[in-house]
Amino acid sequence: SFPGMPSPAKSMCFGPSQEVLGEDKLMAILKERELKIYWGTATTGKPHVAYFVPMSKIADFLKAGCEVTILFADLHAYLDNMKAPWELLELRTRYYEHVIKAMLESIGVPLEKLKFVRGTDYQLSKEYTLDVYRLSSVVTQHDAKKAGAEVVKQVEHPLLSGLLYPGLQALDEEYLKVDAQFGGVDQRKIFTFAEKYLPSLGYAKRIHLMNPMVPGLTGSKMSSSEEDSKIDLLDRKEDVKKKLKKAFCEPGNVENNGVLSFIKHVLFPLKSEFVVLREEKWGGNKTYTAYEALEKDFAEQVVHPGDLKNSVEVALNKLLDPIREKFNCPELKKLSSAAYPTPSKAKPGEKGTKNSEPEDVVPSRLDIRVGKVISVEKHPDADSLYVEKIDVGEAEPRTVVSGLVQFVPKEQLQDRLVVLLCNLKPQKMRGVESQGMVLCASSVGEPRQVEPLDPPAGCCAGERVYVEGYEGGEPDEELKPKKKVFEKLQADFHISEDCVAQWKQRNFLTKLGTVSCKSLKGGSIS
Repeated sequence: SFPGMPSPAKSMCFGPSQEVLGEDKLMAILKERELKIYWGTATTGKPHVAYFVPMSKIADFLKAGCEVTILFADLHAYLDNMKAPWELLELRTRYYEHVIKAMLESIGVPLEKLKFVRGTDYQLSKEYTLDVYRLSSVVTQHDAKKAGAEVVKQVEHPLLSGLLYPGLQALDEEYLKVDAQFGGVDQRKIFTFAEKYLPSLGYAKRIHLMNPMVPGLTGSKMSSSEEDSKIDLLDRKEDVKKKLKKAFCEPGNVENNGVLSFIKHVLFPLKSEFVVLREEKWGGNKTYTAYEALEKDFAEQVVHPGDLKNSVEVALNKLLDPIREKFNCPELKKLSSAAYPTPSKAKPGEKGTKNSEPEDVVPSRLDIRVGKVISVEKHPDADSLYVEKIDVGEAEPRTVVSGLVQFVPKEQLQDRLVVLLCNLKPQKMRGVESQGMVLCASSVGEPRQVEPLDPPAGCCAGERVYVEGYEGGEPDEELKPKKKVFEKLQADFHISEDCVAQWKQRNFLTKLGTVSCKSLKGGSIS
């Protein structure tokens, strides 16, 4: 028991599946005043139905009288291996704001009692930035990497930004002026990191509350990046049915059962009961007011997987209908498609046929990188060609032959950053093998003008250049000339009226911003 602690607050803050770091401090605060707590979400992939777990807990916190802040962690989304490219950050943050508020409304949470904050509202301030530097002077690389291991995307060549992520999350507790932070158990290492390092800056150690992670429909963690493991909040009813039909739900097996886990962690906390819908000949409908009784009946095969899935489908669609309705307006439809551009799908039957492309003809198949021109010489046997040595982040610079002599003076190329297509098949040009193509903007009319594309200032040789919405794909090792993948994509390359390089109105990007040219508005790219 917790003497002196208000009983509603006790039951709300210490749910049956809740883990708390700092219980003594929590109880001391609750004896004197309301708890100030925040929940943050990085604005990366589309929120899915597992987000109802923290939403239901936020509802509990409000009922217990807590002051709750919701943080849309837009800068974190960028730092986490660029899960949200800078150009899409604003759009994705707006999407998150609308969809999270729609979720809260669908379960009856009064929005006026909540405070909503964006990370970039304060994380770019002088004071916060100075604290990031102060923190970086005391945090070890080992601790930063360990803290983000379960949250930050793990890749073969990790970026420095992933090491900054846990420190920023720790500082958020101070700058949001809260007593506690709430999150999933996958945040535990970041929470203990914050407890260790905030006091070293003279800031108080905070309380941390955790909810369980909801297994996906496939049995693993439900993840925005694994399509089959999750149900999106805006999935159509037929998509919900299809995904639940494929979900792992073996008769009598309660281990790694994504359907049962969803009932336990999402539907029961929201409704305090669950109704299994069955035909009369199979015993008729049965209402469960305790999850353990449902799990026992399923283990003993009293409840059939088909009935369980159908019942989850009905209950879930009741939660999702208000959200779907809200996003059915033209404004939010436009926001959704702009924040999450959908690559075109392959036509049925194309993949693997003899005369077809092995995959879609999409920009992510191109290996485009930032290059730095190390040297420029005239081609020994062709007056119109340069032979350049270009650093693209590999062990040795590449030799590239370009027809730029009459358009770009040699001194303007020397030491310049360029945009290089790196996975063309090497080709001899007047006796010199060219290992790439410098991408340039060309004017439409005469006289012809040509300008090399410019990566954003501050880019490094070897950085990936990608098209907005296609940042996740792997480029082909080498483009096959007969397939004409580059030529098909190049047909839709152009320069916008703002001098930004685009493919089908989608910008060429690096992690620092857009790729552009100096002046050739409306031009082509070759």
